[in-house]
Amino acid sequence: MNNQQPAITVTSLTKRFGDFTAVNGINFEVHRGEIFGFLGPNGSGKTTTIRMMLGLMTPTSGSVEVLGMKVDGDTRNIRPRVGYMSQRFSLYNDLTVLQNLNFYGAAYGLSNSELHTRIKDALAMAGLEGRENAKTKELSGGWRQRLALSAAILHRPEVLFLDEPTAGVDPISRRAFWDLLYQLIAEGITVFVTTHYMDEAEHCHRLAFIQYGDIIAYGTEDEIKNETMRGEVLELEPSDAPEAVKVLRAAQAEQRLMLEEVELYGALVHVVAPNVKKQERAIKHELESAGIRPGSMSVIEPSLEDVFISAMKK
Repeated sequence: MNNQQPAITVTSLTKRFGDFTAVNGINFEVHRGEIFGFLGPNGSGKTTTIRMMLGLMTPTSGSVEVLGMKVDGDTRNIRPRVGYMSQRFSLYNDLTVLQNLNFYGAAYGLSNSELHTRIKDALAMAGLEGRENAKTKELSGGWRQRLALSAAILHRPEVLFLDEPTAGVDPISRRAFWDLLYQLIAEGITVFVTTHYMDEAEHCHRLAFIQYGDIIAYGTEDEIKNETMRGEVLELEPSDAPEAVKVLRAAQAEQRLMLEEVELYGALVHVVAPNVKKQERAIKHELESAGIRPGSMSVIEPSLEDVFISAMKK
C-alpha cells in the first residue's frame, strides 16, 4: 500500500500452553491503511494471536510492534491509538445504545464535548441514528455488531483489531459491515481482521492463512494463488456430486487420473490438476463408467477457498 513503517510487525511470535503450541513462530507485517485478513479455521490460533498483538496475553517468545511501539507488559502508550472489537462485542445488554457509547467514550478519556461529537459521528456512520434509546438486548445481531464497531472507534484509533466480527451475523448485515470497514479505510484507519469466511477474505488487501498455529500462506490474493495453486481448477456439475468425488478420488489414488485435489462444493465438484483440460475426457469416462452424468465442465479462476484448501494440503 505504501512505503511507510508498517502499522504492525509480528516477529517469531510463539505461544505454548504446556506441551501444546497454539502459535508457532509466525512472522508477518501489516501495512498502514490496509485491511489485513487473518484467515483460518476455528482453533487455528487466530484469537490467541490477536490477544498477544494487543498485549492481552504474554507470548512465550517473539515480539509484536504496533505503530512502531513494542507490545509488552506496558501498553499504556499503544492503547489510546488502537481499537478492539472482540467476538462477543463486549456490550452491556441492559444499557441503551447511547449509554453504551457514553460508557466507552468515558473509558477512552474523551471530554464531554469530544464525546458528543464522536457519538454523533459514530451513530451516523453506523446507521444507528434514531435507535439511541433502544436497549442493546433488543437489537438484532447486525445492529449489535454496528454498535460494537461504533464503540471501538469512538476514540478514532489508527489501528482497529476485529476478532471474528461477523460470526453469527446474517449475510446482509455482514455485507453492510464490510461497507463500514471500507469507510474507515478511506479515513486512513488500518484494519486487522480475523475471519473464517472465505468470501470476506476476498475483501482484504492482503492475507495470512494460519493452520494449527503455522502461517501456511501470506500475501495478496494473487500472490497466494500463484504460490499455492498446483494446477488449474476444473468445475463440474455432475448428477451426483458426493459420489463423483469418491469416484475421482479413487481414480486419483490408483493413478488413472493425474489429479492434485478433488473437492466437493455443494452440488459442484472442483478438480485441481496441471493441464486439467487435457484430462477432461478421462474424467468424463471415469464418471460415466460409474453411472454418473458429468454435466457441465469448465476451467475456472480458483477461488480463495480453492487456494486455502490447496495450502492446507501442502
